[in-house]
Amino acid sequence: MSNVTTPVPVGPGTIPRVTRSARLQRHEWLAVLGVAARSMRGRIGLSLALLVVAIAVIGPFVAPHSATAFVSDLPFATPSGHYWLGTDVLARDVLSRVLDGGWLLLIMAAAATILGVVVGALAGVMAAYYRGWRDGLIMRIVDIILAFPAIVFALMLVSIAGPKLWLVVVAVAATHAPQVARVMRAAALDICEKDFVKAVELNKVPSGKIIRGEILPNLVTPLMVETGLRLTWSIIIIAGLSFIGFGLQPPAPNWGLMLNENRIGLVSNPWCIIAPAVLIALLTIGVNTFTDAVARVSIGVERRVDEEQIVMREELPGRSAEPVL
Repeated sequence: MSNVTTPVPVGPGTIPRVTRSARLQRHEWLAVLGVAARSMRGRIGLSLALLVVAIAVIGPFVAPHSATAFVSDLPFATPSGHYWLGTDVLARDVLSRVLDGGWLLLIMAAAATILGVVVGALAGVMAAYYRGWRDGLIMRIVDIILAFPAIVFALMLVSIAGPKLWLVVVAVAATHAPQVARVMRAAALDICEKDFVKAVELNKVPSGKIIRGEILPNLVTPLMVETGLRLTWSIIIIAGLSFIGFGLQPPAPNWGLMLNENRIGLVSNPWCIIAPAVLIALLTIGVNTFTDAVARVSIGVERRVDEEQIVMREELPGRSAEPVL
């Protein structure tokens, strides 16, 4: 669907009018999410992600013991009726620590993703719209940051001031922003050349309003895909930093930290490692699978399949037609 402007005289008191189809395109992301959630790939991904999120959110309220309490005299005790997943290296209940160890990881991952995507999107759109020396400056900064692997760049920032949680969020966001900026710049270059943007520019509308009102709304769909990808990486990087001691510090429960604390007892009680590792894996797989479904819809793959299924149902005798999204 392409944006089309209605030809009107451009003058001091006139504003180019955008047709109804152009306005609908700005809300197309709702349709994209709807089709993605109905696809098999999207249902699987969304179910896995929501399952882990539910465990992380509800878990602290239903945990049978305190996550930091010593409940047994035997470290790495095997599962029993009292301790369903056994005990860890310090004889704490593994199930309680698993249930209480995910909510902070989710909050930090979401915060790092939002911060990185917002900063990266603004930088990329500004580079695409203004061009010239500002484009060159922004993209050279992006190239410098991208020269470092994400985990190495995050470690460099965190090692300067110590393992503070806010610094971990900022460090992970800083690894996302350059990648988002490059993707959004490429997407915005085409939007900036559209007729509806040129028409608004002729009316002397401030550049800030053009970016907010005309360019960003048409980048929501690729931005959703990029946000899902960045969230997956945020979970992995933050869990990895916790594993090596740069995240949440003991004795607080954390899925990444649990992998590091209990790796020496993998043979005695493997559930100390399996439980948090499986939850991290399910969360990343779920988010990535749903993001892939959104990406397929945005390029028309799942949308075409969805429409073909509706057409097939319409052609079957005795079946009522269903409305096309």
